[in-house]
Amino acid sequence: MTGSDFWWEPPFAGTEAEHLAGALDRLRTTFRWKADELDAAGLRARLGSSALTLGGLLKHLALVEDYTFHTKFRGESPGEIWRPAATEEDWDFTSAADDSPAELYALWDGAVERARATLTAALADGGLDQPTHISGPDGQRASLRRLVCDLIEEYGRHTGHADLLREAVDGRVGEDPPAGWQPRGARQS
Repeated sequence: MTGSDFWWEPPFAGTEAEHLAGALDRLRTTFRWKADELDAAGLRARLGSSALTLGGLLKHLALVEDYTFHTKFRGESPGEIWRPAATEEDWDFTSAADDSPAELYALWDGAVERARATLTAALADGGLDQPTHISGPDGQRASLRRLVCDLIEEYGRHTGHADLLREAVDGRVGEDPPAGWQPRGARQS
């Protein structure tokens, strides 16, 4: 077993920033593994009375990544693609049914790539204590640490949902991807 076999693992001994970024990346990776290699039917599958789907979760978490690092961190628009989310409740979850698997995987992969680059640059230029654009009702600005912790919480919640959804689709279970796993995208029909 080498480090590259489990590239998503956080460091065993690192700085606070390395541990938080590592924990976030491990959750991102586990979520992506749970959602990986599905066709449109798999990404649209529901469990019981819940409206959640893996496709909806991919799109929702892509929005959360862009919103966190563009709007909350920098005070910028998260991008034109997300405009309907501002006015249509649960748009990210429901509109995913209209997107192809390739579009959903590319959307999430792109959002995470942008977020990782932004976080890496921000950690190098100010660290976790730097204030972000977003502020609370009292006007106090959130720290970057708060945004990273909020993302960890968001992924923890939705990775649990993904566990249940994926098991219902094709029986995939497990806490972590297998050694050497890499994201693939849509299953070819």
